[in-house]
Amino acid sequence: MSEDRTIQRRSVLFGAAAVAATGLVGGARPAAAAESSSSLAPSPLWRVGYDRGIVFGSSWSTRLSSDRAYSALIDRDASILFSEDDLLWYKLKPYPDAKLDFTHGDRFYGHAERDDQLVLACHLVWDEGFGPGWTDKDLWGLNRRQASDLLYGVVKAEVKHYHGRTTAWIVANEVTDPEGVNGFRTNVPWYNTIGPDYVAEAFHITHDQDSKAELILNEFGFETVNQYGDQPGPRQKALLQVLDTLLAQGVPVHAVGVQAHLLADRFPERFNPTNYRRFLREIADRGVHVLITEMDVLDDGLPADPRIRDRAVADVYKRYLEAALDATVVKALLTFGLSDRYTWLQEDYPRHDGAHRRPLPYDVHLHRKPAYWALRNALAGAPARRPLWKPPRA
Repeated sequence: MSEDRTIQRRSVLFGAAAVAATGLVGGARPAAAAESSSSLAPSPLWRVGYDRGIVFGSSWSTRLSSDRAYSALIDRDASILFSEDDLLWYKLKPYPDAKLDFTHGDRFYGHAERDDQLVLACHLVWDEGFGPGWTDKDLWGLNRRQASDLLYGVVKAEVKHYHGRTTAWIVANEVTDPEGVNGFRTNVPWYNTIGPDYVAEAFHITHDQDSKAELILNEFGFETVNQYGDQPGPRQKALLQVLDTLLAQGVPVHAVGVQAHLLADRFPERFNPTNYRRFLREIADRGVHVLITEMDVLDDGLPADPRIRDRAVADVYKRYLEAALDATVVKALLTFGLSDRYTWLQEDYPRHDGAHRRPLPYDVHLHRKPAYWALRNALAGAPARRPLWKPPRA
């Protein structure tokens, strides 16, 4: 493990975001033109989903607030916001001796509350997101007492600060692994310094500080082989093994967060909808909800031609959501961003041919793509279910 991997996933375009906000990425059009395109649909996506009992939302960051057109799009379509990076340690506690800084988080919550949006806050426990102010020694070199004081102290203070304002917390993110021990991932600092009970303790602390919030175990890699070569079956099994362990111990896990970072390459032949429905039923049988928390599509394996790619990406949305939303245990659907203008996939996994990634419902100009209509149709056609939350705007 090295310092340069600490903000590699979902850092979401530090430099590119600032450029795109000024309308320069991908030839982005002026804000007024982009805003006018958002008036074409008869109703926002959150309303389409909520009519079927599904809370729809997206990730967002206060770094993007200067892009008024994009923020207006997020505010229109999303009834719940995923906090993206405003609560990650590189902003909350950027180096070991830093006092907790809630400035960015406070702005995020303020924005959501002004627009009558719910908040999905992340991530209380993760092995990434620390930033250059943290070295390997700062994390891996701690004894059990030091690591416990550090991790639990931050979790307790953060949840206490935002208690009563948070709809759901991702308490533990990416802590399962089929190559780990009893399903628990071992190649993370907290496992090695505290032990496997760090996950259970984080849930208990969060519940003690914010007893009405939904508490989530969040993970990826359940759909097809992913970009790391992981197979979905073993990853599903590891998640269920960890979930069973936690529930047997009385740990307050209320929901499984399914990230749904989908790989377009040969998706129709690699994705088994029958097996996926079975996996979701197994979660439901344990009395736990499912939230799709970070959906997007990595368009590797598809031609550079945007028209061909857009149709193929839309087909992935259609096939996946037909299976996933068929399960009424799925209570929420969030995409990781709404527009290709801001996607972590472009930053972390640029295409070898140089073509800009196209993983989301809207393009860089904030125009609707075929993926938008596939998403909208899937929400509209989903079986009705009892909603888990009622957004303030509903």
